[in-house]
Amino acid sequence: MADDRETTQHSFVSLNGLDHIEFYVGNAVQAAYFYESSFGFTPTAYSGLETGTTDRVSFVLSQHNIRLVLTSALTYRGAIADHVHRHGDGVRDLAFEVESAEYAFQQAIKRGGLPILEPTTLEDSHGQVKKATIATCGDTVHTFIERQGYKGAFLPGFRSIPSARHFTRLGLTQVDHVAIAVEEGELDRWVQYYSEVLGFHSSHEEDVETGYTGMNSKVVEDGSGRIRFPIVAPAIRRHKSQINEFLSYYGSAGVQHIALSSPDIAAAVRALKGLGVRFLATPSTYYESLRGRLGKIEEDVKDLRDLNILADRDNWGYLMQIFTEPVEGRPTLFWEIIQRRGARGFGSGNIRALFEAVERAQALRGTL
Repeated sequence: MADDRETTQHSFVSLNGLDHIEFYVGNAVQAAYFYESSFGFTPTAYSGLETGTTDRVSFVLSQHNIRLVLTSALTYRGAIADHVHRHGDGVRDLAFEVESAEYAFQQAIKRGGLPILEPTTLEDSHGQVKKATIATCGDTVHTFIERQGYKGAFLPGFRSIPSARHFTRLGLTQVDHVAIAVEEGELDRWVQYYSEVLGFHSSHEEDVETGYTGMNSKVVEDGSGRIRFPIVAPAIRRHKSQINEFLSYYGSAGVQHIALSSPDIAAAVRALKGLGVRFLATPSTYYESLRGRLGKIEEDVKDLRDLNILADRDNWGYLMQIFTEPVEGRPTLFWEIIQRRGARGFGSGNIRALFEAVERAQALRGTL
């Protein structure tokens, strides 16, 4: 993105990274199977009627340092069912691992955070977990998770799932960033919220316009740089951008896409395509000037072109990235696969190409 500012600002609380990302979904069994079969995740823990949980069923899936939790309601009433009714399948919780859930919660509330769950202790024979939750954009929340050496499968109330078959891991190693879409005019408000409540700083800014649509964005990140949230808002244009489309079908602000890191993006994309994951197409003309824009790179440009992988360079190096089509019935959540070779940005030179690719898909859906 356009603005790469150095900063020494630190978060008010020590965040040790993303503990997990929880989705509220219509059918956790089917969602778990999708991420096992299409993205190479391994189911590791389960909670439901068999474990004494009476209002929901949850599956935990892992791959290297990535942990997803897929939760669905057991009845048609309650917060989970209401969330799915309004948004479809989507991210509910971006949970942080912390040293002290109570301290993190108190600091956040003191600085203007909106409380959802007071500090609560969960306990079983494997130990204790403390958690507390604050609100963020739309119906999304942040939970502070304090594990205190907990030895169980995930949290109290979950049991481990023995792996009954071999799961092909695809080299997806960690969450690089999570993009959050907010309504027009709300960008600065939420940047300020993360700054004041959690001590995040704004590291990059980008304004993009095509012949049809556009967006404004700022990236907020914690002091360590391990947690990064690009916040995106629609720019005023005569057509509906991908951000407008997300907001319209999701029903509020929320997580628009999740970027997963890979040390070998070409191999990961080949494997994902082989498992049926569908990616946005890039016009062949994009690659005609790619070598001139990037200079020398380790990868074969032909491989990038054949796989529709985008590439961009900033002051520190270059990155490669590719975006899936929406993975829900509604045109909302999608995924990004990214490989960084020193780059700290988010593909400033590719954002216009991404928007134009999405606009072609929007035209087919009749939502442009």
